[in-house]
Amino acid sequence: MSGKVPARSGRSGRTRRILGGPRPEAVPALVSRACTLVGLLDIAAGAFPHFRHSRMHALAEVLPGALGPFAAALSLSAGVLLLLLAHGLRRRKRRAWRAAVVLLPAGAVAQFVYRHSLLGVLISVALLVPLVRHRDQFAALPDPRSRWRALANFVLMGAGSLALGLVIVGAHARRMVGDPSLADRIQHVLYGLCGVQGPVDYMGRTSSTVAFLLGALGLLTAVTTIYLAFRPDHPAARLTEDDESRLRALLERHGGRDSLGHFALRRDKAVVFSPSGKAAVTYRVVSGVMLASGDPIGDVEAWPGAIERFMDVARAHSWTPAVMGCSETGGEVWTRETGLDALELGDEAVVDVADFSLAGRAMRNVRQMVKRIERAGYETRVRRVRDLSEAELDRVRRAAEDWRGTDTERGFSMALGRIGDAADGDCLIATAHKQDDEPGPYGDLKAVLHFVPWGTDGASLDLMRRDRSADPGMNELLIVASLTAADRLGVARVSLNFAMFRAALARGEKIGAGPVLRAWRGLLVFLSRWFQIESLYRFNAKFRPRWEPRFIVYRSSGDLPRIGLAAMQAEGFVHLPLPRLLSPRARAAASGAPDTGAERRVSAA
Repeated sequence: MSGKVPARSGRSGRTRRILGGPRPEAVPALVSRACTLVGLLDIAAGAFPHFRHSRMHALAEVLPGALGPFAAALSLSAGVLLLLLAHGLRRRKRRAWRAAVVLLPAGAVAQFVYRHSLLGVLISVALLVPLVRHRDQFAALPDPRSRWRALANFVLMGAGSLALGLVIVGAHARRMVGDPSLADRIQHVLYGLCGVQGPVDYMGRTSSTVAFLLGALGLLTAVTTIYLAFRPDHPAARLTEDDESRLRALLERHGGRDSLGHFALRRDKAVVFSPSGKAAVTYRVVSGVMLASGDPIGDVEAWPGAIERFMDVARAHSWTPAVMGCSETGGEVWTRETGLDALELGDEAVVDVADFSLAGRAMRNVRQMVKRIERAGYETRVRRVRDLSEAELDRVRRAAEDWRGTDTERGFSMALGRIGDAADGDCLIATAHKQDDEPGPYGDLKAVLHFVPWGTDGASLDLMRRDRSADPGMNELLIVASLTAADRLGVARVSLNFAMFRAALARGEKIGAGPVLRAWRGLLVFLSRWFQIESLYRFNAKFRPRWEPRFIVYRSSGDLPRIGLAAMQAEGFVHLPLPRLLSPRARAAASGAPDTGAERRVSAA
């Protein structure tokens, strides 16, 4: 008997769950899927003439948007709008909820007036009920944005409308007069988007139907672009002077814990502080991902408070939380306090100055390269930023900008984004010089390394830039010079480049590595053609460092592709090309990147 009671209890519990509807936290995803399905059916009902006469048309006719005598055009318009709305509903956006609450009753009323369809009203109400009942699940605030979204919308919606317009024109090919060419069809679509009759003719009322459909697409493109252009801005947060002062105070007391701590002072990041003010987390929002980097700043005991604030902000905006490059201690705190997961991302190369030496067989290649370059007439200088004159700093800045290997400024988690700021006097600059018969635009300057402070006795590599016409080995020369001068400058440890997936590369080349590990290493070597994965590992290994693992913290495995894309955008590897007629400052503002800065620590070779 005791064995049957739980069964009845289980059945009654399942019955209550079914009658009570879906879990509140699952409503946004379910409503989003429903809107996506409705949108696709509405688009199909409007775009394809035979679809409207199929059995599925009975369903399409009662969906919001297929209204009265303008059923085809309105069905197409509603379908596109619902598809655009679905993503916002999934992300629990308040404005998307408001739009859905207005759209569904309007569709129901219109169907009843034009078609006297009670079934259409029921379908609309079926979607509306969970929206209204679980309205507290849709409270996410807007994302940071600027009016550049209007330009992006115009380009993307215009391209999508052109493609869908060609589908519409082709779907009505049986009613065409003659056999118009592809160029004529494209011209017809472009004219139709602007509300003008194109060169393609149709028999009967088909011409009016196609004209309504194309006009609806053009109107949607225009209306959404105008809306985005004139809605209020929600600019991305920036580090204020007060925020920077508070962060510098925390770094003075606790900056020696994390080599990435000083990079929290990038001025294109935002910050949240713990309630006590003794810890902070800096972040940037990219494509709906709230991306933090490194460990929290400040007292470890206050980290949970800052992390909780970070998660509160992520929930308020429905952003996906993620952390790039935190240490093992940081990963443990993040996972313990938030329930997130952690995955090893790679290793940071750290050289202890006291243990570094060019002697020995292991350092033979580096030693020979440095000696060869020195014999070629190069000399090095390693100084604090405050010890350089303004004229020399200006020359270094201009050279670093000119020698950058890409058009896009790279850096986020391991780059400061500036050189020679008055507040960064403790940073180190290592320069290589050579007297030439014909000096270049920057005199005898041939290469630059920039280090940021790591507490009071450390330095962390920020950028490496060199004149492409200089002899190979400039970076090795300057790293050795920096390590040699470190003791004189009070530096006991130096953090070099970050080597992504270093452990897999190292283990995969050893004897006895299994087929899976070898295949994984082979893929990384292949990707190294574009992302310098293997070359960074090889370069770092020359200096015999100790390896410190770094981790990515994420909510679920399904978020990893999105987080990876956001991280690549933040680092500058993925970007939308902006018009060249814009100034560098305007392009930087539009892309969300700083207009001055440093390349991420990936250009070692």
